This record gives sequence, C-alpha cells and structure tokens, in this order.
Amino acid sequence: MPLSDFAIRAAKPREKPFKLADGRGLHLLVCPNGGKLWRLKYRFGGKEKLLSFGPYPATPLATARRKRDEAKEC
Repeated sequence: MPLSDFAIRAAKPREKPFKLADGRGLHLLVCPNGGKLWRLKYRFGGKEKLLSFGPYPATPLATARRKRDEAKEC
C-alpha cells in the first residue's frame, strides 16, 4: 500500500533504522536519530543498488515519487 504524508509524519524513530515502503522500490528510511531519507532500491547487472533522493521533508513524497519514475525510465 502506498505511503501517505500522514503516515510519514507519524513515523517515530526506533532503536534500529527501519523502512516504510511506498512501492516500485521506493522507501523511506527512518533513522534512530529521527532523520528520514528517501531511497530507491534497484538492480543493475544482477547486483542490488541504492539511490538516494534526499531527506524528508526537504524532499516531499510527490517529488520522491517523480524522481523514482524518472530513474526507472533510464
């Protein structure tokens, strides 16, 4: 199920980092210090890679989804 802005704001830090999945490889990494980072998990040449889109709220949900779609086009 896709993320909502409310769910992102409500996510509280835990002892260990955790991910909130949005779909098609995009997820929000919530760090123990309270930081929230957008990341895209993808495969290239059979190897798993990570692409970072920046922190939330500097990079809002709509922008992260647009960047994911642009990255998937290449």
